[in-house]
Amino acid sequence: MWFFIISIVSTIVFRWVPIPVTPFMLKRCVQQKWDGKKMKLEKDWVPLEEISPHLQLAVVCSEDQNYLLHYGFDFKALKKAMMNNEKGKKMRGGSTISQQTAKNVFLWDARNYIRKAFEAYFTLLIETIWSKERIMEVYLNVIEFGDGIYGAEAAAQHYFHKGANKLTKEEAATLAVLLPNPRVYGKNIKGAYVLKRKAWALQQMRFWGGKLDYEKYEEEPEEKKAPAKKKKTR
Repeated sequence: MWFFIISIVSTIVFRWVPIPVTPFMLKRCVQQKWDGKKMKLEKDWVPLEEISPHLQLAVVCSEDQNYLLHYGFDFKALKKAMMNNEKGKKMRGGSTISQQTAKNVFLWDARNYIRKAFEAYFTLLIETIWSKERIMEVYLNVIEFGDGIYGAEAAAQHYFHKGANKLTKEEAATLAVLLPNPRVYGKNIKGAYVLKRKAWALQQMRFWGGKLDYEKYEEEPEEKKAPAKKKKTR
């Protein structure tokens, strides 16, 4: 009973209050210390209005193209990921932006059914209590963009020496494609893989019309329909 009370209250509080630190960030700090490295935690919370719309669209195109359509879970993407994994193809996840946000804010980083059950619970909570804009705001403020680099503002400053609100389409696409493995891809943002994925992300952004329209999907739920996706090329 106390768990449910605390989890619901904390989710309500974080509907408005910035997330000071996450379990994932603390884990990374411990790992750095354990490896004999200097602990690094670069982050700077900024409201969604101060994060470039280009980056908001880029992460949707790159990570979760049904973000505005689903209620936390994209079962089609999950089924596709499971089929690819069973066929022995490159391992892919089916987590949505909402699931990634729930995991980063409330949970530890582990791969087991208990943790996944908690992830599903907190995903339902934030989808119920938070708006899509708030989920995106939290996501872009806590997600890892590199070794010890968290959030859009810290990433924009680290890679491009500017604020998150000044990111261009190309820079936003670059940051978005780092997310599957930011500590590796972030070491060389001009590498062949990053450039290839960046070109694909920019193509998707153009196909979306260059804008992520939250209001359209909130006001016309019966007409929710994401732009058809271009085939991914890797």
